[in-house]
Amino acid sequence: MKRNDDMQRVSQLTSPYSPLNPPQLPLDFSDFLSLAWRIDRHADQPHLVAYYRQSLDALARALAFHQKGLGRLVSAAQPGTLCRSLSNVPFRETGRLVDASARKAAIDQLVRLRGDVLSIGAYQYEWLVGWPGSGILNDELRERVFATLFTALRGQYLYLGRLLLVVDIVLQELLLGTRSINEFSLGTLIERFGYPDPEDPAVRGLFRGETNGR
Repeated sequence: MKRNDDMQRVSQLTSPYSPLNPPQLPLDFSDFLSLAWRIDRHADQPHLVAYYRQSLDALARALAFHQKGLGRLVSAAQPGTLCRSLSNVPFRETGRLVDASARKAAIDQLVRLRGDVLSIGAYQYEWLVGWPGSGILNDELRERVFATLFTALRGQYLYLGRLLLVVDIVLQELLLGTRSINEFSLGTLIERFGYPDPEDPAVRGLFRGETNGR
């Protein structure tokens, strides 16, 4: 049962969080990190930045750190720099600066690792143009390499993806100073904290780039 739970959790963390593919599990700090990564990933697409920013801000309010150092820092960071900015959080905590440099280095490495794992899980289609084997000129050989690689990835990614769950435990402690944090259902986030409602035509239009964010 634990293996299936982990698989579902990893699937959500690598999902697009779109109106057509909304979160099915309660959202927590790991989802906050994945939404921040989405903003960085789509920094050149203002409509997606607006959509993910609304989602991120709502979750930060629910988790009650939007007015703390982490929340303020992420809120002020420009798209494309959110995840990198996380390593500056230790210097926002004036009461614990003695090990701030060490924590900054650890956060930076973990955020980079998390981004790599997410990239592999969330953007497999990009392998066709920029990943191992794409430069092979022989069509038959290239297709064989892709077929083997994709089959192996689908079978083994769960084990690699579980790194997200471990990394997030450590990041949460480094960034928030606790391993205990609440989680919220999508319905609660929509009703109480202003998370984008996937059933709202305006939200769907925003995600597709047909309308502007508020």
